[in-house]
Amino acid sequence: MKNFFCSSKLPILSSVFLRKLCDKHTIVLQQGAPLSKFHTGTSSFLTARSKPSVANKMKPTLESLETIRRGAGIPMQEVIGLFPFFMQNLDAVMFDCDGVLWMGNNPISGAQDLVKKLRTIGKKVFFLTNNSTKTREEFLEKFNSLGFEATLDEIVGTSYLTALYLKEQNFKGKVYVIGTTGITRELENVGIESLPIGPDPMPADMHTWVSSLIPIPYLDPEVKAVVVGFDHHLSFTKMIKAASYLRNPNCLFVATNTDERFPSGPEIVMPGTGSIVNAVKTAAEREPYVMGKPSPMPFEFVKRTHDLDPKKVLMIGDRSNTDILFGKDCGLWTLLVFSGVTTYREIETWKVSGNAYEKKLIPDFCLNGVENLLALINKHGEVVHNANDN
Repeated sequence: MKNFFCSSKLPILSSVFLRKLCDKHTIVLQQGAPLSKFHTGTSSFLTARSKPSVANKMKPTLESLETIRRGAGIPMQEVIGLFPFFMQNLDAVMFDCDGVLWMGNNPISGAQDLVKKLRTIGKKVFFLTNNSTKTREEFLEKFNSLGFEATLDEIVGTSYLTALYLKEQNFKGKVYVIGTTGITRELENVGIESLPIGPDPMPADMHTWVSSLIPIPYLDPEVKAVVVGFDHHLSFTKMIKAASYLRNPNCLFVATNTDERFPSGPEIVMPGTGSIVNAVKTAAEREPYVMGKPSPMPFEFVKRTHDLDPKKVLMIGDRSNTDILFGKDCGLWTLLVFSGVTTYREIETWKVSGNAYEKKLIPDFCLNGVENLLALINKHGEVVHNANDN
């Protein structure tokens, strides 16, 4: 189904086309409403499935917002009317990064300006990335190089959370890492030693190599944890070593995240860390402790260091089974942008699904991209400042 919503360049609809569209999607709109002001799904600021007479009675209250959240459906003009109230009652906005703020090394349109605007109107901003390839310091360098305003304590990466988790477990021993220097440097920062990383190919055919290992104690007896993150040097050798260490039930098994794919465009599939994690856990017959979204670990960390009320936090992401599921499980408001992984067609499929898990993947709101949220905030000007700032 064509993605109809949230383009600021779209023209005013003709009354004939509008009437046909409304009949098809049960949308209640004022004749001639700009196409930029609505969206045909229940998970949007811009949704309408009930009569204007009902919606016109809606007042800007927390109960009204919860009605939207339950998917009851509020006419577009009334939902738009609630947007300033919604923003006033937010204390913080959490962003996923890849597919939301940037794609690779290219900022997504409007992303830098949105972050600046949110700070201007009194919102705390945090960046929660499942990407394990960089340390927090390296992510800060990337933010600065791409023109984003950020501080180190606003950045929560899975490599950092992994090191923090092991430190708080009073971990003693070495770590076998399938991953990059993002993990090993964060471990080093907290005083935890890891084995060398990098290419580890199979030197001969599998049977010859494995046979040569049997009389040799090739496993380091000091390894007490296996950490799996993204590793473009993944090899069968590494899988053998990881699974062999994990035969010891006292060896911790930690995964940075479980994202199946990276945002990569329509033609190429880029397997994500979840593909690697699933291979290791299948061989090890063990489930890992997961640090990244949808695990609540990132929010628990931010909450305890910044004293946040989950009912006053908005999570913005591009992937429903990590970002949105994370937000819902943590009691946050959720906004999905279609600039990354999850598509509008998937949202529409989940709406009619009888599967409880798929229902949880439906966000509270959705937009094409972060520039559309910036446009909504700019439209309402000063009224979207924090309620306690007035």
